Amino acid sequence: MKKVLFSMLILTASFITAGNVKAQQLKIGVFDLDVMVQAMPGYAAVDSMVQIYNNDSLSAEYDVYMNEYKRLDSTLKADSLANKPKTVMDYNNGKKREMGMQLAYWQQIAQQKSDTKRGQLAQPLYEKVAAAYKKVLDAKKYALVLKPQTYELGFPIDNIFISVAKELKLDSLPQQLLYLGDDPDAPKTAAPGAKPPVTGTKPKTN
Repeated sequence: MKKVLFSMLILTASFITAGNVKAQQLKIGVFDLDVMVQAMPGYAAVDSMVQIYNNDSLSAEYDVYMNEYKRLDSTLKADSLANKPKTVMDYNNGKKREMGMQLAYWQQIAQQKSDTKRGQLAQPLYEKVAAAYKKVLDAKKYALVLKPQTYELGFPIDNIFISVAKELKLDSLPQQLLYLGDDPDAPKTAAPGAKPPVTGTKPKTN
């Protein structure tokens, strides 16, 4: 997939050159909203709260289902010995099956609940990053924005993470985000290999 995208970019650049249009007009950037949110100060707190939710609320919910399943199983055995009416047996059997389904698919259910909780807790960060990202896009007019995993390193591309970090007034970014592309705001006369103004240390958490 990467090679296909890279070939398309090369082909597009070739068409532009053939049309006597400056290559700089094809503005391509790299960015990922989720990755940027995870680099934000405060996201560590989201992680911590999700862990607490998983360990407390979800664990307690699992215990409820397990205890109810065991109770219904014992009740059905006792009802069978007592020759309880079929309607009673059918009802308890249905409830036991419901609890059994919850337990059988608990890993998927718990993951979905955890992801939903993370999304709720991180919503303010997403809104903040999205607003900064929109400002950068409006100002720089990119023709195409790719995610980090979808292009070959070495192709001329703007690192929008750096621009968004500046818009958010962050002092730092994770090291691995700094060298995904060129600093869009670097002076054209900057010496080759000059480091971007946003540093590579991880941001401090609030």
